[in-house]
Amino acid sequence: MASLFAMDIQMLKGVGEKRAALFRKVGAPTVGELLRLYPRTYEDWSSPVAIGEAPLNEISVIRATVLARPRQQYIRKGMTLYKTEVTDGVRDMTLTYFNNPYVQSMLQEGKEYLFRGKMQGNLTRREMTAPDFSPADGSAPIVPVYPQTEGLSSRQIGNAMKAAFQLLPELLRDPLPDEMRQRLELCQLRFAMENIHFPGSMELLEIARRRLVFEELLVLQLGLLSLKSRTRVENHLRLTQDVSEEFYRLLPFTPTNAQKRAIAEALTDMQGEAPMSRLIQGDVGSGKTAVAAALCYCVIREGMQAALMAPTEVLARQHAKTLSAMLEPAGIRTALLVGSMTAKQKRTVTQELASGEIQLIIGTHALLTEGVVFQKLALVVTDEQHRFGVAQRAALAQKGENPHLLVMSATPIPRTLALMIFGDLDISILDELPPGRQKIETFAITSDKRERAFGYVKKHLDRGLQGYMICPLIEEGQSDMASVTQYRDMLEEGAFSGYRIGILHGRMKPREKDAVMAQFSSGELDLLVSTTVVEVGVDVPNAVIIVIENAERYGLSQLHQLRGRVGRGHEKSTCILISDAQNEEAVTRLRVMCSTSDGFRIADEDLKLRGPGDFFGSRQHGLPQLSIADMAQDITLLKLAQEEARHLLHEDPDLEQPEHRGLRAETRRLFEKVGDGAFT
Repeated sequence: MASLFAMDIQMLKGVGEKRAALFRKVGAPTVGELLRLYPRTYEDWSSPVAIGEAPLNEISVIRATVLARPRQQYIRKGMTLYKTEVTDGVRDMTLTYFNNPYVQSMLQEGKEYLFRGKMQGNLTRREMTAPDFSPADGSAPIVPVYPQTEGLSSRQIGNAMKAAFQLLPELLRDPLPDEMRQRLELCQLRFAMENIHFPGSMELLEIARRRLVFEELLVLQLGLLSLKSRTRVENHLRLTQDVSEEFYRLLPFTPTNAQKRAIAEALTDMQGEAPMSRLIQGDVGSGKTAVAAALCYCVIREGMQAALMAPTEVLARQHAKTLSAMLEPAGIRTALLVGSMTAKQKRTVTQELASGEIQLIIGTHALLTEGVVFQKLALVVTDEQHRFGVAQRAALAQKGENPHLLVMSATPIPRTLALMIFGDLDISILDELPPGRQKIETFAITSDKRERAFGYVKKHLDRGLQGYMICPLIEEGQSDMASVTQYRDMLEEGAFSGYRIGILHGRMKPREKDAVMAQFSSGELDLLVSTTVVEVGVDVPNAVIIVIENAERYGLSQLHQLRGRVGRGHEKSTCILISDAQNEEAVTRLRVMCSTSDGFRIADEDLKLRGPGDFFGSRQHGLPQLSIADMAQDITLLKLAQEEARHLLHEDPDLEQPEHRGLRAETRRLFEKVGDGAFT
């Protein structure tokens, strides 16, 4: 099958230049990748029912004979109906097709077909509108439905799949070793490929899927654990002492037990034989920054340097402010390095960093530039890791000699997904909020109650408190600047006339954003109207209320992140979600938001509702795109794949043994898609 990955899709019978472009669009540029383009769902045609037994308003499969050739009816210009009757020998049913002249020649009088569609009508009259159909004899019992694009239907992909299957060797080289496959009771690759695309029954489909899911997760884990093993070099930056108690005395608060536990786990790693690679995962306000500060303190007290990289300037400046307040009283020199600084400012910082005068540097991607050199970098901290790729994480680490690595994520991630994305890291979880953090009351309302909600906001502003308004999501063709400006104008001219309102959006320059945030932080603004740019890195204890328009259009985790902008002071805080959505998924999301403030429960619900592909929006940084595994339902296979991957790499770290070379090739192929050069 390996050679089929080198065969351009256009070489396939029936695929011309135009159609080849559509196949590339759905992720199948080669014949091999077409064969790995698995159906997104299946239609079960295996159990037809009688016309009279089919439940109304539900999808059913009917076996019936066509009574007459479909007749044409002109309704109006651009609308022609084609109607016919079919019978199962007991009852009749009317079929209606719109603007489909081909149905007249395809449905032949006296022939028996299977029809699949929604049954409509009543007790005495039965009908289906535009049902799918196929000849009753020789119909596939299970029909695959492929991810499609405009101009390329699932049926066309299925036909191409049949042509591709003709090129598949009868005896496929299986990447899974025979011993493993037999021990885990997994079918052979050829059987799996055949029954994932052309299943003979739902049972055979499940056997095929289990094998392919396991293989994909095994390959993913082999890749991630191989990355992890590359960090398992000798620890040249080993800490010789634990000075965390000294650090705790610098804090104006008592650390939680969860924070102390995470710091202890990290320090144990840093004193061990290999450099630390650890993820600190915690909910909004759980105190991850203090954990990072403690580790920076311990490293710096031993004469070494630390670096913290954040995805945005707003967040980098927030960290710089927090960390300098914690560490500078102990004589530790911190500095900021971001893209908007002048060339002279950057030059001064890089010179002092290279000489060792700066002991802790906080910055954005600017830290990755060539001119940034450290005297002795011992600890790299990256924040909001899902916004960085594996390669970016590694690029900063290469500024030192195998430094310790700490990854922080304020986005609660279900443990199943964390195992996938951070499979190359050990995990510490901050599952305890510091004392004093307020529970945020959350309400979902419809737009007809908006004015009442605005009145509630004004009561808080009149007491000297502040609030956020997350403006409606942008319509097509409208910039986020226009969206925010229009919403701000509506507020100023209406309910919030006379109040001091600032705006924040993605088109603003970093220094403009910082200026607005500084005004809001200092209390010069009452209300901040913003897009989701305010989601991360804003800490204003006096802000106690947030209103989110179009709440149904955000994922649960994003809503939770936005809600976390309030509840940071001693005042009771409120989140108001405005939505007129009626669909079940949106209503479920809003109900979950109102019922819990537990970020991990919210993340689990988000994963169930949206699946892993959408968990971080359209871009999953640093994670290969999976073809068939589903983290919401394949947790058991994920754990099994991890165990097998660990065992394999223990026995054969470079997968060099003949029976493991197929897995090595598959690992290289999967990770090439995210540009990781580690497997070439």
